[in-house]
Amino acid sequence: MDAEHKFRVRRLKMLDKSKGFIELLQQLSVCDSVSDKEFEERLQEISSYGDDHLICVIEDDHSGKIIATGSVFIEKKFLRNCGKVGHIEDVVVDSAARGMQLGKKIIDFLTDHAHSMGCYKVILDCSLENKAFYEKCGFKQKEVQMVKYFI
Repeated sequence: MDAEHKFRVRRLKMLDKSKGFIELLQQLSVCDSVSDKEFEERLQEISSYGDDHLICVIEDDHSGKIIATGSVFIEKKFLRNCGKVGHIEDVVVDSAARGMQLGKKIIDFLTDHAHSMGCYKVILDCSLENKAFYEKCGFKQKEVQMVKYFI
Protein backbone atom coordinates (compact mmCIF):
# COMPACT_ATOMS: atom_id res chain seq x y z
CA MET A 1 0.00 0.00 0.00
CA ASP A 2 1.45 3.37 -0.98
CA ALA A 3 1.95 6.07 1.66
CA GLU A 4 -0.50 8.48 0.00
CA HIS A 5 -3.39 6.06 0.48
CA LYS A 6 -2.28 4.89 3.90
CA PHE A 7 -2.04 8.43 5.29
CA ARG A 8 -4.97 10.29 3.75
CA VAL A 9 -6.28 13.40 5.51
CA ARG A 10 -10.06 13.42 6.07
CA ARG A 11 -12.70 14.99 8.27
CA LEU A 12 -13.30 13.67 11.78
CA LYS A 13 -16.13 11.10 12.00
CA MET A 14 -18.17 9.72 14.90
CA LEU A 15 -16.37 6.36 14.72
CA ASP A 16 -13.00 8.04 15.27
CA LYS A 17 -13.60 8.21 19.02
CA SER A 18 -13.17 4.43 19.12
CA LYS A 19 -10.00 4.73 17.02
CA GLY A 20 -8.03 6.64 19.66
CA PHE A 21 -8.90 10.26 18.78
CA ILE A 22 -9.28 11.40 22.42
CA GLU A 23 -6.13 9.53 23.46
CA LEU A 24 -4.24 11.30 20.68
CA LEU A 25 -5.43 14.70 21.95
CA GLN A 26 -4.15 13.71 25.40
CA GLN A 27 -0.62 13.73 23.93
CA LEU A 28 -1.14 17.46 23.27
CA SER A 29 -2.89 18.82 26.34
CA VAL A 30 -5.31 18.13 29.16
CA CYS A 31 -8.17 16.13 27.70
CA ASP A 32 -10.29 14.21 30.16
CA SER A 33 -12.28 11.21 29.10
CA VAL A 34 -15.24 12.10 26.90
CA SER A 35 -18.35 9.93 26.87
CA ASP A 36 -19.78 8.69 23.57
CA LYS A 37 -22.76 11.00 24.10
CA GLU A 38 -20.56 14.04 24.78
CA PHE A 39 -18.43 13.22 21.73
CA GLU A 40 -21.48 12.86 19.50
CA GLU A 41 -23.04 16.12 20.76
CA ARG A 42 -19.82 18.11 20.32
CA LEU A 43 -19.17 16.64 16.87
CA GLN A 44 -22.73 17.49 15.80
CA GLU A 45 -22.30 21.04 17.10
CA ILE A 46 -18.99 21.51 15.26
CA SER A 47 -20.46 19.92 12.11
CA SER A 48 -23.34 22.41 12.23
CA TYR A 49 -20.80 25.17 11.46
CA GLY A 50 -20.13 23.54 8.09
CA ASP A 51 -16.83 24.56 6.55
CA ASP A 52 -16.32 27.30 9.19
CA HIS A 53 -14.97 24.71 11.68
CA LEU A 54 -13.12 21.71 10.36
CA ILE A 55 -11.40 18.95 12.33
CA CYS A 56 -9.28 16.64 10.22
CA VAL A 57 -7.54 13.38 11.03
CA ILE A 58 -5.17 10.88 9.51
CA GLU A 59 -6.04 7.26 10.16
CA ASP A 60 -3.41 4.57 9.86
CA ASP A 61 -5.15 2.05 7.63
CA HIS A 62 -2.90 -0.70 8.96
CA SER A 63 -3.66 -0.22 12.68
CA GLY A 64 -7.04 1.51 12.34
CA LYS A 65 -5.86 4.20 14.78
CA ILE A 66 -6.08 7.97 14.41
CA ILE A 67 -2.44 9.06 14.34
CA ALA A 68 -2.68 12.79 13.51
CA THR A 69 -5.22 15.57 13.84
CA GLY A 70 -5.70 19.30 13.66
CA SER A 71 -8.49 21.82 13.32
CA VAL A 72 -9.19 25.17 11.74
CA PHE A 73 -12.00 27.58 12.40
CA ILE A 74 -12.85 30.60 10.30
CA GLU A 75 -13.27 33.94 12.05
CA LYS A 76 -15.36 36.50 10.21
CA LYS A 77 -14.12 40.06 10.73
CA PHE A 78 -14.96 43.65 9.87
CA LEU A 79 -11.28 44.39 9.20
CA ARG A 80 -9.85 43.91 5.73
CA ASN A 81 -13.16 44.49 3.93
CA CYS A 82 -15.06 42.05 6.11
CA GLY A 83 -12.24 39.55 5.72
CA LYS A 84 -11.79 36.13 7.25
CA VAL A 85 -8.96 34.63 9.30
CA GLY A 86 -8.26 30.93 9.73
CA HIS A 87 -7.24 29.81 13.23
CA ILE A 88 -5.35 26.52 13.34
CA GLU A 89 -5.62 24.66 16.64
CA ASP A 90 -4.98 21.30 18.30
CA VAL A 91 -2.39 19.90 15.89
CA VAL A 92 -0.86 16.68 17.16
CA VAL A 93 0.84 13.65 15.63
CA ASP A 94 1.04 10.42 17.61
CA SER A 95 4.47 10.12 19.24
CA ALA A 96 5.01 6.78 17.49
CA ALA A 97 4.25 8.27 14.05
CA ARG A 98 6.42 11.40 14.10
CA GLY A 99 9.01 12.03 11.40
CA MET A 100 6.75 10.84 8.55
CA GLN A 101 5.60 14.31 7.42
CA LEU A 102 2.11 13.76 8.86
CA GLY A 103 2.14 17.08 10.71
CA LYS A 104 2.97 18.85 7.46
CA LYS A 105 0.11 17.01 5.72
CA ILE A 106 -2.30 18.18 8.43
CA ILE A 107 -1.04 21.79 8.28
CA ASP A 108 -1.18 21.85 4.47
CA PHE A 109 -4.75 20.49 4.52
CA LEU A 110 -5.91 23.06 7.10
CA THR A 111 -4.08 25.93 5.40
CA ASP A 112 -5.54 24.98 1.99
CA HIS A 113 -9.00 24.85 3.55
CA ALA A 114 -8.62 28.33 5.07
CA HIS A 115 -7.35 29.70 1.75
CA SER A 116 -10.24 28.09 -0.15
CA MET A 117 -12.67 29.72 2.33
CA GLY A 118 -11.33 33.14 1.37
CA CYS A 119 -9.18 33.82 4.42
CA TYR A 120 -6.56 36.53 3.99
CA LYS A 121 -4.32 34.81 6.55
CA VAL A 122 -4.12 31.77 8.77
CA ILE A 123 -2.67 31.96 12.28
CA LEU A 124 -1.70 29.57 15.07
CA ASP A 125 0.03 29.47 18.41
CA CYS A 126 2.83 27.03 19.11
CA SER A 127 5.52 26.22 21.65
CA LEU A 128 9.10 27.33 21.08
CA GLU A 129 10.01 23.67 20.49
CA ASN A 130 7.63 23.56 17.51
CA LYS A 131 8.59 26.94 16.01
CA ALA A 132 11.05 25.44 13.48
CA PHE A 133 8.44 22.93 12.29
CA TYR A 134 5.90 25.66 11.57
CA GLU A 135 8.54 27.77 9.84
CA LYS A 136 9.15 24.80 7.51
CA CYS A 137 5.41 24.88 6.82
CA GLY A 138 5.68 28.51 5.69
CA PHE A 139 4.69 30.30 8.90
CA LYS A 140 6.67 33.12 10.49
CA GLN A 141 6.74 34.44 14.02
CA LYS A 142 4.66 37.56 14.56
CA GLU A 143 4.01 39.33 17.83
CA VAL A 144 3.43 37.52 21.15
CA GLN A 145 0.68 35.23 22.37
CA MET A 146 -1.08 36.13 25.60
CA VAL A 147 -3.46 33.91 27.56
CA LYS A 148 -5.70 34.09 30.59
CA TYR A 149 -7.00 30.77 31.91
CA PHE A 150 -10.27 30.56 33.81
CA ILE A 151 -9.64 27.11 35.31
